[in-house]
Amino acid sequence: MGATFLTGAAILHEGAWLHGHGVMVQGGVIRAVLPEREDVAGRRIALPAGSLLAPGLVDVQVNGGGGVLFNDDPRAEAARAIAAAHRRLGTTAILPTLITDTPELFARAAAAAETGAGVVGLHFEGPFLSQARPGVHKAALIRAPEERDVLCLEALAGRLDGPVLLTLAPETVAPDTLRRLRAAGLVLSAGHSAATFEQCEAAIAAGVTGFTHLFNAMPPLSARAPGIVAAALLHTQAWCGVIADGVHVHPALLRLLLASRAGGRVMLVSDAMPPTGTAGTVFELQGRSIYRSEGCLRTADGTLAGADLCLMEAVRRAVSLMGISPAQALGMASEVPAAFLGLEDSVGSIATGRRADMVLLTEGLEVIGTWLAGEWDGEEVFGRGGGDGGG
Repeated sequence: MGATFLTGAAILHEGAWLHGHGVMVQGGVIRAVLPEREDVAGRRIALPAGSLLAPGLVDVQVNGGGGVLFNDDPRAEAARAIAAAHRRLGTTAILPTLITDTPELFARAAAAAETGAGVVGLHFEGPFLSQARPGVHKAALIRAPEERDVLCLEALAGRLDGPVLLTLAPETVAPDTLRRLRAAGLVLSAGHSAATFEQCEAAIAAGVTGFTHLFNAMPPLSARAPGIVAAALLHTQAWCGVIADGVHVHPALLRLLLASRAGGRVMLVSDAMPPTGTAGTVFELQGRSIYRSEGCLRTADGTLAGADLCLMEAVRRAVSLMGISPAQALGMASEVPAAFLGLEDSVGSIATGRRADMVLLTEGLEVIGTWLAGEWDGEEVFGRGGGDGGG
């Protein structure tokens, strides 16, 4: 397949905007980032003046999208449909996320998991959570892991060509089990938890490397019970996911999180549900009606049920709520989650050898279109040859 040289846009490269350069794509891979004046082989494609070229976003927590809920249909086909809905919104790599459900559905999702078409792995959010901090998860289905669960997860991690992320409450899973799961290759994240600070420290020592939607479904900081939030703020080698919609977490706490972690490792997540990418206003979640109103998804009693958010909207809100630059916000939604999942050598950045997953944006961070492994999906906006923009 011939090479394509994409020019004319500011390129997000190594955390800063690079001007006067282009991206060489061939065979679905980024071959080089070069000055536009270079005499290169292949077709030149002029991107719109003033546009921004950023890495395709990476979302580690996607319950649904495009009218599809992964818990309703935990098959590869449903995962691909969800990924397609999010791709149109700027996200080119997702982990379909199964929230707490029956052991049978847990096993079905594990058996059907596949990667491809924007699906890069699988996220089990539960069922090994805290009965005291269920959020919208059905408390009756929350349980401690059994040997069959551990064997299932070990087998899945050995089979799936991509990361398996498990959100768990540290107080429900023994450190020996955590070490076993980590050794099998799972990525472990603490969430929906009332764990003590000491329990969290033990879990981190046993292999937990992340915190799921920090501040939500966990106790707040307290003078004599610092708990899971303090563990997340202090253990800067771990990654923290956060829902930056202005509803789940107060902007002051979002800014505190960034200020407390000089090394970064803060990532944006969508926690998206089926209405994302649609005009839908209500959906069913495990027998409960969830209502979409005023930028929120809630049960009839007011419990938050995921977020009315796509990851690019989280980027835009992070800029205003957290007082950060678009480049930093985009990095928190691409490079950082890719590193958390161990995928930094394939996705999350515009660099030589990475998969050609990119998003083309306006200066206002609105999505024009995306490339997934070099294949363009979006408006016909190309100049000097036009075409599909692929390579």
